[in-house]
Amino acid sequence: MNVYSTKNREETVTRTEALVIHARRDLRLDTRALPPPGPDEVRVNMAWGGICGSDLHYFAHGGVGASVLHAPMVLGHEVSGTVAAVGGAVDGFAVGDAVAIHPARPCGACPECSRGQRNLCRNMRFLGSAAYDPHTDGGFSRAMIVSAAQLRHLPPGLDTRRACLAEPLSVGLHAIARAGDVRERSVLVQGSGPIGLLLVAGLVHHGAGRIVVTDLEDFPLRCAARLGADACHNTRHDTVDEEFDIVFEATGVPRALPGAIARTRRGGILVQVGMFPPGDVAVPVAQIISRELDFRGTFRFDTEFDAALALLAERPEIADIVVTQQFPLSDFAAAFALAPDRTQAAKILLSLPD
Repeated sequence: MNVYSTKNREETVTRTEALVIHARRDLRLDTRALPPPGPDEVRVNMAWGGICGSDLHYFAHGGVGASVLHAPMVLGHEVSGTVAAVGGAVDGFAVGDAVAIHPARPCGACPECSRGQRNLCRNMRFLGSAAYDPHTDGGFSRAMIVSAAQLRHLPPGLDTRRACLAEPLSVGLHAIARAGDVRERSVLVQGSGPIGLLLVAGLVHHGAGRIVVTDLEDFPLRCAARLGADACHNTRHDTVDEEFDIVFEATGVPRALPGAIARTRRGGILVQVGMFPPGDVAVPVAQIISRELDFRGTFRFDTEFDAALALLAERPEIADIVVTQQFPLSDFAAAFALAPDRTQAAKILLSLPD
């Protein structure tokens, strides 16, 4: 597993391999120190990690929006594994337990946390994020130390491979919660990347009426149909003229926003799921006003992580459809080269023990 120790005079120094981003296009398997778990911490032998769009942004651009690399950082926040050691104050977890890791560590003290909006914590530490200095290392590693509060036991029947889909599924479930009651409503999902696909799965689970999905590639649209979409349209050569009660804009492409506004019925709800690039974005605000649209933002998730684990245990085929390829950690270069290719890939997993 490439986790090893060297005995010093007073302590044991443990080291492990991890996938570290040093700068734009500079991704390496490095050996890093792995301290023993503190009283409230757990060491996890990592099993699986999903490559997210933010991981690809760090690789391609050296940052995500305002979060810019200033030092080497371990990538990965869609991760699962097995408990290897527990701190003295940890209760409820034992060596050998299969776990998923909630990547967020809110401060618990800011105004947002006090209002129960922990996903909006202004002091949030998130696995694999360069938002703060020092950066918060992620989970693309053979082993890692994590707060026990971030661990979740896997529901019966859910394995670690499927469990690492809980994080992106949580994003979709939180976006659906922001939309409100979707039962029997007509819904458009604009963009069928991994989050768009998991939105479809969540909408089916929550009883949406008619689910229509659009994209510029046929491959993800076929995945959306398998997940339960009622209609799929490739907008390179197909036009969607109908209006919908609820629209989820999941592309994050600024030029796609006017179309999302036009497809939202008067008095309808538009949820912006895709993250736009930093800077100003042109928005036809007059259309939002005159059509009396509810334009709602959505960001990350909180307790939806537990709901996502339960849904994956109930419907394991969600993960089986969305995960299209997997690579050993040592083949990270091939995995990161394929991941942006939406003609043949949706979610790519890294097998962290190799």
